[in-house]
Amino acid sequence: MPLRISDYPKAAPAALRSAATFFLLCIGLLAGCTESDRIPPTVILVSLDGFRWDYLDRPVAPTLQAIARRGVRADGLIPVFPSKTFPNHYSIVTGLYPEHHGLVANNMYDPSDDSWYGLGDREAVGDSSWYGGEPLWVTAERAGQITAPLFWPGSEAAIGGYRPRYWRPFDFEDRPDDLVEEILGLLDLPPDERPTFLTLYFHETDDFGHDFGTESPELDSAIAVVDHALGLLVSGLEARGIRDQVDLIVVSDHGMADTSSDRVIYLDDLIDLDHVTVSDWDPVVAIWPDSGAEASTYRRLQSHPHLTAYRRDSIPAHLHYRAHQRIAPLIGLADEGWSISTHRYVADHPGAFDGASHGYDPAVPSMYGLFVAAGPSFRSGVRSDPVANIDVYELMCAILGLTPAPNDGDLENVRHLLVPELAPHGE
Repeated sequence: MPLRISDYPKAAPAALRSAATFFLLCIGLLAGCTESDRIPPTVILVSLDGFRWDYLDRPVAPTLQAIARRGVRADGLIPVFPSKTFPNHYSIVTGLYPEHHGLVANNMYDPSDDSWYGLGDREAVGDSSWYGGEPLWVTAERAGQITAPLFWPGSEAAIGGYRPRYWRPFDFEDRPDDLVEEILGLLDLPPDERPTFLTLYFHETDDFGHDFGTESPELDSAIAVVDHALGLLVSGLEARGIRDQVDLIVVSDHGMADTSSDRVIYLDDLIDLDHVTVSDWDPVVAIWPDSGAEASTYRRLQSHPHLTAYRRDSIPAHLHYRAHQRIAPLIGLADEGWSISTHRYVADHPGAFDGASHGYDPAVPSMYGLFVAAGPSFRSGVRSDPVANIDVYELMCAILGLTPAPNDGDLENVRHLLVPELAPHGE
């Protein structure tokens, strides 16, 4: 059943919200805006999980389109490999490829201590030993700034000994409109308590893309829901008189490609699953063969015409996916639109692959995510070629006046999006 805007209750009755907005506007008009009223450089980073770059042009996304007209948009945010949720969210805030920050999959195995990580494992998610590199909130907190990376992968762990000032565990029951109210509440705090870096994460577009496909009315309903929440965020900033003082960056972790139950690679037809451990499945299968079984397993994986098998040391250089111990000895990558499973799973989950998926080669345009941004640091009315998500970390550091930690990105690649004051060497 399609999502409806009305399915997402507001945090306060409409009349109360309207009265509060009117009051704030009146205060702003009476007081005026002086230099002392200005807030320090502030970034709100919003992720719309699974929001493919071209969803932006659908009629159900008017708020996003307005942000793009006011600021900048790229024709895609190029993900890292694998184009999945946790690796890419963490790359966006560290500027590192997964082979350098360690989140090499949503679900992974570490042979150094025989441990497992899964995005649904609360204990593992909160264990800092899984997270390499330095996420932006740590960079900012080290520099004395206050951060609030709410619901961002990695934010629940004390990375490098630092916790963000404001954080809380992710909860699937949280509604987008309520999360916006929470962020706005943080911006209402006194100056010595107010964060300069805040994040939001909405999962709805990923969920409905997986279940119903990229051209479904259900997905359009999900897009409308998150776009409505963004509209509340923009309205809230306007009511506080700070819309033009805050840099709003809206991204996604990856895109989506339609799949089909007619395009399934049955792994149990290719190899003996009793002699391997599979740490991640679809559409990138990560295989740890039993001792002595690697060569034969590799040969059998190569037999399917829509599956490309790699030994870890032969994974293509453009994927940047060789250097970490958590990368499995054998990796199988399905062709775009194909899935990897077993006969038993498909029998138990009929129709499971009749939606859409992600994880494919980042060079495939269907895997491109979203990048739109507006605010005092961004040019106006600029449309850019696709940009790499590893460059977003340095871009945000430039806005916040931070010295970046070592990373794989390059500010030069995104200078053209920034105003001349922040991009003196740009166009």
